[in-house]
Amino acid sequence: MKDKKRAMGRGLGAILSAESKATINSATDEGADKFVGNIVEVALEDIYPNPTQPRTYFDEKALNELAQSIKNLGVIQPITLRKDGEKFEIISGERRYRATKIAGLTTIPAYIRLVNDQELLEMALVENIQREDLDAIEIALTYHRLLEEIGLTQENLSQRIGKDRSTITNSIRLLRLNPDIQNAIRSGEISAGHGRAIISLENEEDQQVLFDLIIKEKLNVRQAEQAAAALKNPKSPAAKKAKAELSNNYKRAQKTIADILDVKVEIKASGNGKKGKIVLDFKNEEELEYILSHIK
Repeated sequence: MKDKKRAMGRGLGAILSAESKATINSATDEGADKFVGNIVEVALEDIYPNPTQPRTYFDEKALNELAQSIKNLGVIQPITLRKDGEKFEIISGERRYRATKIAGLTTIPAYIRLVNDQELLEMALVENIQREDLDAIEIALTYHRLLEEIGLTQENLSQRIGKDRSTITNSIRLLRLNPDIQNAIRSGEISAGHGRAIISLENEEDQQVLFDLIIKEKLNVRQAEQAAAALKNPKSPAAKKAKAELSNNYKRAQKTIADILDVKVEIKASGNGKKGKIVLDFKNEEELEYILSHIK
């Protein structure tokens, strides 16, 4: 156990020499074995971000919180760098790199990889997909870049990232949505599930109609799918079901009216949800008079 601790200590404490910075650039160079599998400390001034990094936005508050953690505990997970002459390009860990600078440190623990540019981009993109805070459009764009720029097939990509091909296909289809709808997914105004319901419609006008309906009536994904079915085939069973399914706004209105009048209330909305009627139940004339007295 002590030996392991000492070995890790040597790795974390090993600052790269000027010679290794200048002469070791590929796996065949003398001394390259010192890099492989080891953690070394690299000066922050020698590191630069990957210009093709898919992630371009870093939340300032989250960065400051990470910087405070690094001040207290240090960098727990080393970043990964590519050797580029005397400098080092970030493959993964740019957020940790930025937070370390904010924390006032001058070096950061890192794994050094000796790879070519295509492998660099592929590693950065695959690592990007594994992030939990990416929105659905960012993920779709990353899949697209791996297929187009790296030349992976969907089968290769599926094996690399452990996702079903259908998941990848459905994700990429979101990129066919118009920019306004894509932005709504990115901002969290609607979900990727809503987006898939919208893209199931071939007609762009129908897509816009459904998007507007989702926003206006605050439809959940199931209601959006039913509305999509109604737009595809107004006479289908799904369309009738969609017509019967009330939006959350209508449900709230129905309950509010029922509470005020103390009677059973039913709101019947049209298929597109833009119009409808309110049905009030009363048992006798006295109840009718009671309702009228509250409406006046």
